[in-house]
Amino acid sequence: MTTRTLIENLKDSIGETVTIAGWVDIRRDHGKLIFIDMRDATGKVQAVALPNHIEAHEAANMLRPEWVVEIEGKVNARPEKMVKKDELNGMLEIEIVSVKVLNKSETPPIDVRGDGRDIGEEVRLKYRYLDLRRPRLQQNLRLRHKIVLFIRNFLSNNGFIEIETPLLSKSTPEGSRDFLVPSRLEQGKFYALPQSPQQYKQLLMVAGFERYFQFARCMRDEDTRGDRQPEFTQLDMELSFVDREDVMALNEQLLIELVQKTAPHKKIQQIPFPRMTYAEAMKNYGNDKPDIRTDKNDPDLLAFCWVIDFPFFEKADKGGWTFTHNPFSAAKEEHREWLMNKEHIEEILTTQYDVALNGFEIGGGSIRNHDPKALSCVFEIMGHKEEDIKANFGHMLDAFSYGAPPHGGIAWGLDRLMAILQNEPNIREVIAFAKTGEGKDLMMAAPSDVSPEQLVELGIHIVK
Repeated sequence: MTTRTLIENLKDSIGETVTIAGWVDIRRDHGKLIFIDMRDATGKVQAVALPNHIEAHEAANMLRPEWVVEIEGKVNARPEKMVKKDELNGMLEIEIVSVKVLNKSETPPIDVRGDGRDIGEEVRLKYRYLDLRRPRLQQNLRLRHKIVLFIRNFLSNNGFIEIETPLLSKSTPEGSRDFLVPSRLEQGKFYALPQSPQQYKQLLMVAGFERYFQFARCMRDEDTRGDRQPEFTQLDMELSFVDREDVMALNEQLLIELVQKTAPHKKIQQIPFPRMTYAEAMKNYGNDKPDIRTDKNDPDLLAFCWVIDFPFFEKADKGGWTFTHNPFSAAKEEHREWLMNKEHIEEILTTQYDVALNGFEIGGGSIRNHDPKALSCVFEIMGHKEEDIKANFGHMLDAFSYGAPPHGGIAWGLDRLMAILQNEPNIREVIAFAKTGEGKDLMMAAPSDVSPEQLVELGIHIVK
């Protein structure tokens, strides 16, 4: 196989004959001279077909945008007056010696060279594999990789291990609606896709791992919402033998170093991050994810802040009480007795802590209940009967009865953080294969019908 030179490395090959492979970005015919802008995953370069290379000139004349080709040519330095100093390979061009067409392309239904903002989102999502060729989305996903790699290394260096948790789990009342997966072997019973790894990560603390993380896929069957996806990615972590200050300090350090190392053009407004209580946020900003930027016209200003001391419970729509964030949270120590006695419910504050950025919640967590009695009290306040608590959460109560350490954690919305760092209007611009706000995959045409045979196997009858 011919040795291929990546386009980003051509600067090291001036004066040499090389072989590059990639896509035709632009073809410009100037009569005797035919210019081909070539791109691969690493960048772009200008190639030129001269009349003295007859076969190469004829082949270049046939090329069209988005064809996949292999070009052999000599790397020449550009004349001084033709140098483009601000461009990758702006100081060189390739004199084409031969052209090999690896695959032709039909005329694409969308232009992949611009930023795509003038193209309807539905057609972009339908042809996502083409849309992803555009430089903006390539940059978004490459930065996402760098950020994930940075986080992995940071947490690994701080004693964490990455552990995958199951995607097929049990349906439990945790907040949002579950996606259900029917069991073929036990007809009439269902798995649930995880809304988060919340229970599994706490069970890992019971198992003695002490510091866990993963980039977790989370699935929630929610009604149509503009900037939500039915599946999204969390940076999930849990730590044993910590208090609120430990978790917040570690995550603040991670966020600061992440911005400084992967997005150095961004400016963090205030370090350390300012803090406010939930009551202060609601009083001063009218919401619990305040935008505290001093200059909202600066696209590179990042204003992080912590919001703490959330109410544990709020009135449910149908009466009674529900949790505000997470039923597994612990009450603040000074309110633990109220929780155990089920009194002053509206005044109980939880150990929840959220981190907000430019008016969006990008992360939230808490110190957890590791006492099975305290956890049972939470569900009792919410009106669950003892038999229902055992049926839904008996595995957690059992686990906590076998020496559960004090623990707490946090989960970041990775997609939201990426969108803010890249100044994108929504999370679909930083997800490779995104769905619409209605949860549709236009590229795969999902959700879709399945065959009658599949339904029979699962023991399912569709009611029209």
